[in-house]
Amino acid sequence: MTTSTGTSTLLPTATVGSLPKPSWLAEPEILWAPWNLEGAALVEGKQDALRAVVHEQERRGLDVVTDGEQTRRHFVTTFIEHLSGVDFEQRETVRIRDRYDASVPTVVGAVTREQPVFVDDARFLRSQTDRPIKWALPGPMTMVDTLYDRHYRSREKLAWEFATILNQEARELEAAGVDVIQFDEPAFNVFHDEVRDWGVAALERAVEGLRAQTAVHICYGYGIKANNDWKATLGPEWRQYEHSFPLLQRSSVDIVSLEGHHSHVPLDLIELVRGKTVMLGAVDVASEDVETPEEVADTLRRALAFVDADRLVPSTNCGMAPLPRSVADAKLSALVAGAALLREELAAR
Repeated sequence: MTTSTGTSTLLPTATVGSLPKPSWLAEPEILWAPWNLEGAALVEGKQDALRAVVHEQERRGLDVVTDGEQTRRHFVTTFIEHLSGVDFEQRETVRIRDRYDASVPTVVGAVTREQPVFVDDARFLRSQTDRPIKWALPGPMTMVDTLYDRHYRSREKLAWEFATILNQEARELEAAGVDVIQFDEPAFNVFHDEVRDWGVAALERAVEGLRAQTAVHICYGYGIKANNDWKATLGPEWRQYEHSFPLLQRSSVDIVSLEGHHSHVPLDLIELVRGKTVMLGAVDVASEDVETPEEVADTLRRALAFVDADRLVPSTNCGMAPLPRSVADAKLSALVAGAALLREELAAR
């Protein structure tokens, strides 16, 4: 990743995105946690939480800083809440990523973005740090998979509408000073035929014309029971990336983010995106056990057989919102320390 001043850091560290919220803002260690504040106090509380996660990332040495998703309840639905054409009162139960049932809002008309969603928050993040900043948006396919559609009645058509909306938002995030714009597409690990037929094309539409670096994050989900139960059915090797990586290697997306540490993903699959920057999860988010710097360095070191060091970004497997804050902070320190160990090794060669 390149900094805003044009200089580069070998093995720049960054989280995938979410970090735990403070307990005074939202109930800790759960997803979709309701806010504990209202009105002006909530606005102030979100900004205070964002300041806190920026401080923690800088204090622990992260090279690329995120907002930790402190101003949003959920990485997909908070974005959708700001769009017209979606009714949150009309709810249906759908199967999310063929994994678990959830009550979701309904698409009742043409989806449009009447105004920016995260741009003001991104400007605030930009004002809090001089380091490069990364902002995560939901990907088009994952957005489609988090709704019930009564209007388009076509996952592909709805994805293309979302891709256009995401591109509008991404361009304004770029103008607000965001250095890296990431699209979260966990659905890419499930709907392989759709990824081939229109998923990557919709993602290309979302990144169209951007000058900021672009990333796609494809994971096996937060460390929650539904995801862990699903992963237990996937066998000794998780090779789902074999379907999307060759397509992404030929895409215009700059960075591909994947799981690595304590995962059953064979690291040789990284070879399928040769030429791309790889943001590799070297920290497990499904366990509260804190990695040692040596464990982090070992995961990163093994990846170097398939990606050049100047294209490797040490990261987390997924977001850390459901973890205790103390655990997430300790994992950040381990990530930075492990990257530093490997950086020292490479410098000594």
